[in-house]
Amino acid sequence: MPSIFPAHLVARWLLFLLLLAGVYFLSGFIVPVLAALIIGFASWPLYERLLRRCGGRSAVAASLALMTVILVLVVPLSLAGSYAMREADTLIEWLLAANRNGMAPPRWVEALPLVGGRLAALWQEYLGAPQALGEWVQILSGQHLGNIYRILLAATGDLLHAVLTLLFMLITLFFIYKDGDRIAAQLDRVGEQVLPARWQRFSRVVPATVSATVTGMGLIAIGEGVVLGLAYWIAGVPSPVLLGVATAFMALIPGGAPLAFTLVSLYLVGSGDPMAGLALFTWGTCELFIVDKTLRPRLVGGPVKLPFLPTFFGLVGGVKTMGLVGLFVGPVLMALLVAIWREWLHHTEEEAAAAVGIEDGRPASDA
Repeated sequence: MPSIFPAHLVARWLLFLLLLAGVYFLSGFIVPVLAALIIGFASWPLYERLLRRCGGRSAVAASLALMTVILVLVVPLSLAGSYAMREADTLIEWLLAANRNGMAPPRWVEALPLVGGRLAALWQEYLGAPQALGEWVQILSGQHLGNIYRILLAATGDLLHAVLTLLFMLITLFFIYKDGDRIAAQLDRVGEQVLPARWQRFSRVVPATVSATVTGMGLIAIGEGVVLGLAYWIAGVPSPVLLGVATAFMALIPGGAPLAFTLVSLYLVGSGDPMAGLALFTWGTCELFIVDKTLRPRLVGGPVKLPFLPTFFGLVGGVKTMGLVGLFVGPVLMALLVAIWREWLHHTEEEAAAAVGIEDGRPASDA
């Protein structure tokens, strides 16, 4: 009796179902795998140098590269995150106490020229009464202040999940370093079958885009957070580590770092320490000028320069879907989309120019 469905159709559906099952079972590892791929892409040129120095022994080079990543990235970021969460916990406890008892207008608000008295009266009216701060937080965020505190405690208390995610990322990164060349060769063979005309150019644009995005946005943002965090500590700003981490996050957005240190400088001026505020603003301006004129053009050398709107959407969407890792995954995905879009436009322009050249050549050949 002949089969109702052709054998090739059944095989394709079985393969499709198998791929869906694989995606379902591996969905929990998407975040560490993406983080490992981003770090691997960004550090691959340095790894190739290390591999040559190790005489082509990929296992040794991958182990050394992984140890370097742990010492340079994982340990410092973990320490900074730990200190920042301690300071955030102290800040939230202060906000809870201020919500219970009310917040009197600070002296620096009253001391502001021309508008100080009016602002102090508005502050007393809307924030001075007990529970007033919690009402504003609930209006703006839809959550009670105590619920936000419990959510933060739950998010930071799941230490086992964070450790397992980090472990999976490091294991994946090791094999990306060790077998990266073989994986790239296999992807090239498949890509040339899928996109025979564009794969060679596209396969070169993607690593350069990821490397430029991570290097230009990630490393510079971390550097600005460290440098300005030290400046906050020297200037005597409360919670300097937390503010440094916040500055690093804001530095991912164009114009975020200047806004961060300007607000902190204004806080120092309003708190009665104008010299520290002026010194901090001067330091931040000089640091930003040096980074924009010297480091950023050298580090950000990729083919894609992300505009503000895709960068902002990538950051917000990445954090919303993937948490902290999404700060880097989101902009990278947006950079890839922009690269694909520009590559498609470039290809269509080449085709249009070729068509115009053919049409212009026909009359000459007929003549």
